[in-house]
Amino acid sequence: MRRLLRAPVAVACAAWLCVVEGHAQPRTVRQRLTPAELDARDRGGAGAGTSGVAGIQTTVLHGDPTRAGLYTILLRVPPSTRIEAHVHPDDRVATVISGTWYFGYGERFDERELRALPAGSFYTEPPNDPHFARTGPAGAVVEITGYGPTGTTYVEQAAH
Repeated sequence: MRRLLRAPVAVACAAWLCVVEGHAQPRTVRQRLTPAELDARDRGGAGAGTSGVAGIQTTVLHGDPTRAGLYTILLRVPPSTRIEAHVHPDDRVATVISGTWYFGYGERFDERELRALPAGSFYTEPPNDPHFARTGPAGAVVEITGYGPTGTTYVEQAAH
């Protein structure tokens, strides 16, 4: 009789664990995208996790930057775009995919603090650490990964 009771209890516990685990962590979807497939994806405006500057095109590659969890976004930043000092609440890492991205840390845009980051460069955006950027005549494509939810607050906005 004991063995008969143990089996249903074990099955019930296993089923409960599957349900709990299923709710605790969303499944990651497998993706393999070629450059042509990336180009064909929807390009929104300056969405969540960007500076909000007009002209920037954002493609969400993975996750949802407005929700808790890992996300990756691809930013296409047009030529001669200037992005004032701002912060994001989440810890982020980025790679320059193409073009040259001029990136600096500080509470005010300062041309002297910009560092030219050509394609293949890597940089970090620690949480609530002010930074700013610009592009040159060719624009840039930057891939950013963080753990959301993310947002953007300009340093000048935060001071008022």
